[in-house]
Amino acid sequence: PAGDPSSTSEPPPAAARQEKGEMAASAVLALLLASALAGAAAGGDIVHQDDQAPKIPGCNNDFVLVKVQSWVGGNEGDEFVGVGARFGPKIVSKEKQATREPLTLADPIHACAPPKNKLVSGGVLLVERGKCKFTKKAKLAEAAGASGILIINSGTELYKMVCEKNETELDIHIPAVLLPKDAGQALRSLLTANTSSVGVQLYSPDRPVVDTAEVFLWLMAVGTVLCASYWSAWSAREAVTEQEKLLKDGHEVSLTVEGGGSSGIVDINVISAMMFVVVASCFLIMLYKLMSAWFIDLLVVIFCIGGVEGLQTCLVAILSRWFTSAAGSFVKVPFFGAISYLTMAVSPFCVVFAVLWAIYRQFPYAWIAQDILGIALIVTVIQIVRVPNLKVGSVLLSCAFLYDIFWVFVSKSLFHESVMIAVARGDNTDEDGVPMLLKIPRMFDPWGGYSIIGFGDILLPGLVVAFAMRYDWAGKKSLRCGYFLWSASAYGTGKCDLRHISAAPQQSS
Repeated sequence: PAGDPSSTSEPPPAAARQEKGEMAASAVLALLLASALAGAAAGGDIVHQDDQAPKIPGCNNDFVLVKVQSWVGGNEGDEFVGVGARFGPKIVSKEKQATREPLTLADPIHACAPPKNKLVSGGVLLVERGKCKFTKKAKLAEAAGASGILIINSGTELYKMVCEKNETELDIHIPAVLLPKDAGQALRSLLTANTSSVGVQLYSPDRPVVDTAEVFLWLMAVGTVLCASYWSAWSAREAVTEQEKLLKDGHEVSLTVEGGGSSGIVDINVISAMMFVVVASCFLIMLYKLMSAWFIDLLVVIFCIGGVEGLQTCLVAILSRWFTSAAGSFVKVPFFGAISYLTMAVSPFCVVFAVLWAIYRQFPYAWIAQDILGIALIVTVIQIVRVPNLKVGSVLLSCAFLYDIFWVFVSKSLFHESVMIAVARGDNTDEDGVPMLLKIPRMFDPWGGYSIIGFGDILLPGLVVAFAMRYDWAGKKSLRCGYFLWSASAYGTGKCDLRHISAAPQQSS
């Protein structure tokens, strides 16, 4: 019987491709705004070439990250990361060139007066930030015979130590490194809790000229857009073929289509493209104000839902070529409607895959599963959400451009920090940032970390590139005469610079 949940039907191929209908489109669209949030995500690097701070003789170093390797009683201890000052000599780049020096806690602790305790010849002085300029601390430490100075910051950030414009006596010959508060307190605890000698090594490894992680990230981003565009254009052409077939078959097939469900395609209009800025901005502010561990967990759940939907859609589309019978046989399920047997077989795997990633997302290789879920989600969104014409695409990208510019740069003047970067980094949480990112570890970088790109940087331009391919195919334009080649080339060229820099404030004391 038609009302029997266990009965099967044979919808036409067009209905089979979009069996989830509007519910699938709505589920994925719910993540569209969240996906765009990390479009300008930034890593935690310190700028190596920064011309904003005054460069004067004796104070013209580039800002570099510095590794501080601790030694306790001759045994290797924890490694900490700080940032080198604008002044002083350049820090050696190779660990074997860095000498191990004894560490001494300054007395007075702020080192704004000559130290009362005797320093070991050539030792490194550990001081706290405040009460005087960085340059004064370094001068007093050098006069006391120190070979370097470690300054504990008052916060967990890596601030840049610069000079004031009117400073003239900057003949400093010892390196100065600023440590975040937690790292500095850890070193201080070693000095107060151990009777054994505590030493440190200071060195700043050079980064490779070519970051292989960024190369692969570029390939992932461009490859995702190309694959999603091809699938979108192919689906559109198949839909046209199905419509022509319906016209030939007449009323009988039309009734079958009516029972098959909605196509599930969502076209963006100019109003919705403009509203993107308003809604996304409100959502971004909510993330910024409510950023905490529980809120990150909520985003993880949302991401898993979208990832399951995307992975399932992609797997069904691929496997349906080999399992045509399972893909073409449907069963009616309450609330979900008609679902193919192939979808029912694939869904448990997708759910388990997403759940395992959520549980073990802190593990070293969890980024692979995150990228798989993310790429599947992006491809699915580009397949379901479509730009109907170039006017809408131009409005959408223009609004996204203003959105990024405002929340990355202009928001600093209103919130004293970049709201977009703070959200992308996951400040005030133990996470590495929001999960709506593709990332690859910097395997050949001595500093480690990840190269990342937000979903918005792929998804929003991808909608326009996919439109260009659909338009070319519909107009039967050649690759050279159409719009797709040029729009895809422009996107790939724009993604050639995937470097992300931090917006660490500058301080002279």
